[in-house]
Amino acid sequence: MSLSLSLLTREYPPHIYGGAGVHVGQLAKHLEPLCDLVDVQCMGQPRPGATAHAETFPPGANAALRVLGADVAMAAAVPAVDLVHSHTWYANLAGLLAGKFRSIPHVVTSHSLEPHRPWKAEQLGGGYNLSLWAERTAFLDAAAVIAVSAGMRRDVLASYGDLDPSRVHVVHNGVDTDEFQPDPTCDQLIQWGVDPDQPLVVFVGRVTRQKGLVHLVRAAQRFDPDTQLLLLAGAPDTPQIAAEFEQTLTHLSQTRAGVIWIERMVSRAALRQALTQATVFACPSIYEPLGIVNLEAMACQTAVVASAVGGIPEVVEDGQTGLLVPYDPDRADDPEWIDAFETAFAESVNRLTRDRESAQRMGRAGRQRCLDHFAWPQIARQTIAVYERAQAWFAGH
Repeated sequence: MSLSLSLLTREYPPHIYGGAGVHVGQLAKHLEPLCDLVDVQCMGQPRPGATAHAETFPPGANAALRVLGADVAMAAAVPAVDLVHSHTWYANLAGLLAGKFRSIPHVVTSHSLEPHRPWKAEQLGGGYNLSLWAERTAFLDAAAVIAVSAGMRRDVLASYGDLDPSRVHVVHNGVDTDEFQPDPTCDQLIQWGVDPDQPLVVFVGRVTRQKGLVHLVRAAQRFDPDTQLLLLAGAPDTPQIAAEFEQTLTHLSQTRAGVIWIERMVSRAALRQALTQATVFACPSIYEPLGIVNLEAMACQTAVVASAVGGIPEVVEDGQTGLLVPYDPDRADDPEWIDAFETAFAESVNRLTRDRESAQRMGRAGRQRCLDHFAWPQIARQTIAVYERAQAWFAGH
């Protein structure tokens, strides 16, 4: 089709820290053959393939205010295109402004929802109120909202009751099954101190409440003695979260061997190796709209044990590609219930580390599921279909 668009995002490869950055990088790549122009506006330092805008204005202001300053710069830099598509609250205001300024439709992708992440008030202070406002204002004005899972679509409509359900569409995240595929090597893991002959549980993610890392570390106290735990975890949201995690991890390391923490971002090759060699990939998130990292583990042919929240059950088929552990956000302040969740998580991990044949069978099924349902060319075509619907809605309003 004849279409030009601008993708607006805070993250863009190679400087990314979360799933949204992975998503936008892959989406841009796979939209290019289908469109006349795919312009990318991002934040941070300059990089190939995108126009970057520094988060420096107003100088010395709250981080959220500086993000909004970068939004204005992004909106001003959007060229003459047919449509703008923003990702996360960080870029939603830029999309709203660019859409108004250019008189073109604005599409937003909901990778997460600010009302579902109240712990961010610890990180942003008064800036959390700004992120809530920016997201809500953009969503209610958008020509279309893309939710990355059916669970996310339900959450969007519950959070923003004034939003017309016909404007909210589901397009799952995807995974690059060429980049993420089984890697038989284990030299990097051996350098980190992993014993390739013993069961291995791997976690990948930021040190944040959302990812539930503290729950995993506590659950690991109940892992079988020969099971190793490799944590590829960095970028804590706040000093308080970092201190809580480090205290819990220190206690675990004092009670068992085989606990390894790599607190830096590793290369994609090292990540692929870790995901492949894992007996189990662990995802204890307390909130997860979809979870690209689960797809990356599955594409590397590894079984997943995950909390059954958000869009995770749409990715991990319980008993087929992994095991799901129920989690109730409404009981997050109940110590007895949380202890039961951590115990159930540990039992699910032990079930697979004790039965390597079942874990391998689930891993093979997981890769096939990625190939069948989560390939990026398919995701790009579904996104184009949403653009067409957004243009039709915009023309009628």
